[in-house]
Amino acid sequence: MSSQETPEENLPSEQESAHGAVAVAEDPFADPGLPPHENRVQDIDEKAARRSERTVAMLFTISMLATVAFIASYVAFPVDKNVYIWPIGHISALNFALGMTLGVALFCIGAGAVHWARTLMSDVEVADDRHPIEAEPEVKAKVMADFAEGAKESQLGRRKLIRNTMFGALTLVPLSGVVLLRDLGPLPEDKLRHTLWSKGKLLVNMNTNEPLRPSDVAVGSLTFAKPEGLEEHDHDFQTQIAKAALMIVRLQPADIKDKRELAWSHEGIVAYSKICTHVGCPISLYEQQTHHVLCPCHQSTFDLSDGARVIFGPAGHALPQLKIGVNEEGYLEAHGDFEEPVGPAFWERG
Repeated sequence: MSSQETPEENLPSEQESAHGAVAVAEDPFADPGLPPHENRVQDIDEKAARRSERTVAMLFTISMLATVAFIASYVAFPVDKNVYIWPIGHISALNFALGMTLGVALFCIGAGAVHWARTLMSDVEVADDRHPIEAEPEVKAKVMADFAEGAKESQLGRRKLIRNTMFGALTLVPLSGVVLLRDLGPLPEDKLRHTLWSKGKLLVNMNTNEPLRPSDVAVGSLTFAKPEGLEEHDHDFQTQIAKAALMIVRLQPADIKDKRELAWSHEGIVAYSKICTHVGCPISLYEQQTHHVLCPCHQSTFDLSDGARVIFGPAGHALPQLKIGVNEEGYLEAHGDFEEPVGPAFWERG
C-alpha cells in the first residue's frame, strides 16, 4: 500500500475546529471593554440635583457653625470645669467642647465634598491610552482641556450655593488652629514686664504687714517688703509676690558708688528686686560688711553698693532697682514700677 496520505486526511476534524474556537473565545487577555453607562437620578432629574445641592450646602453650613462654636467654647468654658459624659465619666468640659465642635467641622467638610462628588460631579467612565512620561505640547493642551472640562462638569460655577458655602467652611476652619496657638504661652505685655508696683504704692513689711518708715530700716539691715494692697489670702498672691518681692537695705550714702542708685534711694535706703536674675530664686543672704547679697541656689552674688551688678555666679545681669521716696505722712513709697523685667531674662530682655 502507498504511504502517501490524501489532502483530506491532513484537514482538522470538526471537533478539533470547535475546540479551537472555544480557546480563542476564552482568551484571558482580551479587552472586555466598558460596561454601558448608567445615569444617576441627579443626571436626569433637576429636582434631585437641587436636593443634593442643598444637602451639600447644609453640610458646609454646619461646618461653619461648628467652627464658630469651637471659638466660642474656647472663650466660654473655664479650664477647671468638668462635665459627666456617660459612659466615659467626668471629663473637662473645655476639651469635650473643643473636640466635638472641631470634629463636626472637619467631618461636615469631608462629607459635603464626598456627597458633591458622588451626586453632582460627572461620573462618566473615560478610557485613555497610555502615553510617554514626557509632557509634549499636545499632552499639555489635552490636560488643560480636560481640566477645563472637569471644572465645567463639577458645576462649581453653576452651583453658586455650594461654591459659596464651601469657601466659607474652608475659610473658617483654619481659625481653629489659630485659636489653639493662644495656648503656647502667656502674652508678655503686662504679665512679664510689669509688677504691682506703681507710683504712690507704700512699701509694706513682709513680717509685720505694716507700712515702712525710714526709721524702721537700720544701717546694715536687710528688710523684705511687698506692695501695698497685696494680701496673702489673695488668689493670685503667689504669682504677684514672685514678681514684686522687694529687699530693702540701708547703706551709708557715701558707700553708694552708682549715681543712679543714689538718686533712686532715700537717705541711703535702696530697694532692689528679691528675685535672682539667673533662674528666679529668692535672694535672702546679705553680707553687711561688703554690701553683697547672695542667691542660695547657685551662688550668684550682687553688689548692692554698685547698682546690684553681678560680681560672681551664673546670673546674667544686675538686679532691677525700684525708685523710692517718702510721702507726706513719712512712709516709704514707690515712684513707679521697675524699669526692666524682674527675674530671669526672657526673649533677650526685649
